[in-house]
Amino acid sequence: MNPLLVILTVIQVLTALFLIAVVLLQSGKSAGLSGAIAGAADTFLSRNKAKGLDAKLAKSTKWVAAAFILVTFVMNLV
Repeated sequence: MNPLLVILTVIQVLTALFLIAVVLLQSGKSAGLSGAIAGAADTFLSRNKAKGLDAKLAKSTKWVAAAFILVTFVMNLV
């Protein structure tokens, strides 16, 4: 087997696992609504922190997904 293909396969598997983890760490879109209905008392700082974390996770999801697609494309060329 081609050593380059083995390396790309390992990178693709690691990228896929990281993509799964990043997607699962994101909060759902309905999380804010259910907290408001349930009467959860969020402070201003905790809400901004959650939005910042969600924004970072959304950005990293885009980059990891792009890397996954790129590695898959390169694997198909090899």
